[in-house]
Amino acid sequence: MDLAKTGALADNASHILVVDDDQRIRDLLARYLADNGYRVSTAGDAQAARASLRGLSFDLIILDVMMPGESGFSLAESLRTDSPVPILMLTARSEPDYRLKGLEIGVDDYMAKPFEPKELLIRLNNILKRRAPEAAAEDVRIGPFTLNIKRGDLKRGEETIKLTERERDLLRQFALNPGVPISREELAGDGAGSESERAVDVQINRLRQKIEVDPANPVYLQTVRGRGYVLYLE
Repeated sequence: MDLAKTGALADNASHILVVDDDQRIRDLLARYLADNGYRVSTAGDAQAARASLRGLSFDLIILDVMMPGESGFSLAESLRTDSPVPILMLTARSEPDYRLKGLEIGVDDYMAKPFEPKELLIRLNNILKRRAPEAAAEDVRIGPFTLNIKRGDLKRGEETIKLTERERDLLRQFALNPGVPISREELAGDGAGSESERAVDVQINRLRQKIEVDPANPVYLQTVRGRGYVLYLE
């Protein structure tokens, strides 16, 4: 494991894990992110990434899809069984099916190589901002569930429902606007476009799997034909 540092990092600097088998890309991202105030660790494959994750806590993972041995998709899917850590996935293939596969697994964003480091930094910052919303700390009841808007914690009784950062962001957006239809374009945010709107549909389906008794016939998170989606609290 390599750790990149530059100058005096703030005590609360976010810690990023870069996982990519291309050393050139690892080094580029490590230097660039460190120069922009992040603490950075790197790993050349899934095995090394798992070793890092056993010993350290990360605020976000930048994960390559195609690596020797275990793929990025496999690692992301495994992490999603017990960890909500945000994942920004990188791939040399830009086909929509690849993007949707990553989003179905639960990654928070997706970028195709080659990419502009500045764009990756913007996307990374946006993901991390969603982790600490300025909304007032309050609980919202969604049927048998309770959502703490500030923390993004969703519980059913004492059970915590695991959400990805993107799922938290969407659920907060709905909970702050109960009963109000929100368009797919609005939900897609900065990444508005047909592919991003399709990705919203994937994420809505994932949320329904977690909060609906019958996801095919949702009670809380409903579709409003021609307008988008709406959340009903009861």
